[in-house]
Amino acid sequence: MKLIYIAGPYRTSTEYGVKCNIYQAEQAALFVWRHGGAAICPHKNTAFFGGACPDEVWLEGDLEIMRRCDGVYALEEWEQSKGAYKEVAEARRLGLPVFFRLTHEGLLMEFLEK
Repeated sequence: MKLIYIAGPYRTSTEYGVKCNIYQAEQAALFVWRHGGAAICPHKNTAFFGGACPDEVWLEGDLEIMRRCDGVYALEEWEQSKGAYKEVAEARRLGLPVFFRLTHEGLLMEFLEK
């Protein structure tokens, strides 16, 4: 079973926006699980922990978790997220496959089946 890291925006200007970002990540994680993979969804791992530690703690921790995965599934607007941008860049540096939601879901499904 392949382990897929969900990368996408978390922080936003409102709590409602954070909740919406978490929901999008949940849907992506469910897609991975339904297609034979195991999903790591950092949005759920530290949901609403903001302020408990400096942001860099979460960002560095998430990078470490992502490094242990087989691939990355990047959500819409990942480029606007400081954390997701770093995660995708690190995945590419490591040679991990990166799949983009909506444009690469078919490729992700093939990857999970191998």
